[in-house]
Amino acid sequence: MTAGIGTVIDAVYVVAILVFILGLKAMSSPETARRGIVYAGAAMLAAVVVTFFSPGLSNFLLIAIGVFVGGGIGWYWARVVRMTAMPQMVAIFNGMGGGAAAAIAAVVLLSPASNAADAGLSVAGAIIGSTSIAGSIIAFLKLQGWLPGKPIVLPARQGINLAVLVIGVGFGVYSVLRGDLAFLLPFFVLLLLYGILLTLPIGGADMPVIISLFNALTGIAVALDGFALVNGPLGDAGYAMVIAGVLVGAAGSLLTVLMARAMNRSIGNVVFGAFGATEETGVELHGSLKPIEVADAAVMMEYANQVLIAPGYGMAVAQAQQRVKELTDVLTAKGVAVKFAIHPVAGRMPGHMNVLLAEAGIDYDRLLDRDEANPEFAHTDVVLVIGANDVVNPAARRVGSPLQGMPILDVDQAKNVIVIKRGQGKGFAGIENDLFYKDNCRMLYGDAQQVVGKLVQALKHS
Repeated sequence: MTAGIGTVIDAVYVVAILVFILGLKAMSSPETARRGIVYAGAAMLAAVVVTFFSPGLSNFLLIAIGVFVGGGIGWYWARVVRMTAMPQMVAIFNGMGGGAAAAIAAVVLLSPASNAADAGLSVAGAIIGSTSIAGSIIAFLKLQGWLPGKPIVLPARQGINLAVLVIGVGFGVYSVLRGDLAFLLPFFVLLLLYGILLTLPIGGADMPVIISLFNALTGIAVALDGFALVNGPLGDAGYAMVIAGVLVGAAGSLLTVLMARAMNRSIGNVVFGAFGATEETGVELHGSLKPIEVADAAVMMEYANQVLIAPGYGMAVAQAQQRVKELTDVLTAKGVAVKFAIHPVAGRMPGHMNVLLAEAGIDYDRLLDRDEANPEFAHTDVVLVIGANDVVNPAARRVGSPLQGMPILDVDQAKNVIVIKRGQGKGFAGIENDLFYKDNCRMLYGDAQQVVGKLVQALKHS
């Protein structure tokens, strides 16, 4: 009977894993992403339910309470969170996965039946999981505005971080080798501290990469814990954790690499470089900031053959995506071709702009990635930049600039550029934007939602 149940459980896990893969594949396109999330969620639900029937499983009440409490909190947050707050929700949910992996590792390490190999895997999972949850919490606090978004750089931070990591890992290894569980407490405390110290010097400009990196680390930690569980009474669940963790870790790692490449920087530089801690000084920009009135901007767009809109985090903060949809509809009705230029690291998480525009009902066919959009700018009458800064900064072409070499949207090559911006502040990188001083650029100051709303009204009455 037990063997028969085990076979059914294994079959469900195999099907769930296949559905996970299909879900990940579907998430690669905005058009199928929602379906992919549903697939992955259904597969996870099936895997959780069938685990309750595993032979040798006990404490059903505690497990059920955990599932319902955690699931209820997740459902509630997902229902009430605003799309502008999605990055911090993703960050904290990634962290919860890392925390769960660290907790599983702790259970294995505290089990008297664990062997040296399983204990070693659990130590590795605990290191990665603890770092991930602590770092994700700091990322959440920065994104939420409860900690400064700029890098918080401590004196001799690299030496301190290395010492904390080495001493913490030493406690974990010593605990396994000597079988002394008393050293597990300082082991976990120091690894959590390391995650905090690692993330504090990382600025808001690098948050998309860091979110993706911690997501990958969480997957790796889960896979390591799964290996440690394979030889135990819940071996089937261990196999499922290994495969699910590998999938998440691989997908997160690939996305992290792509995000770093989009900024023309190494992952090491992103994690350890404290990018944005010091602002660029000593650079003299020629020209001046040239304001424009809403009515004049509306006329420019109305008589354009094509308008390209380059959204950024300012659009997300102002929750202006619905107004942008109205602007798109009005211009389209007047015979103007409207497209969107999406930089891969615009916003504060991968795909942030795509999600916001999709929520507003903007057709996917209008969305161009950077490589598709850049050839279009030279043939575009008006580019409307909404709350973007570093990703449209021509300083990336200037030798010696901190942004040097970063692939950007070449909006300055358009005939006219209108920038909607709250004020004259610099971007996350702390670098003055050369674009704003160009002869073909005009500044339209104000809250993005209000300004775009005024543009819509001006166009409707023209």
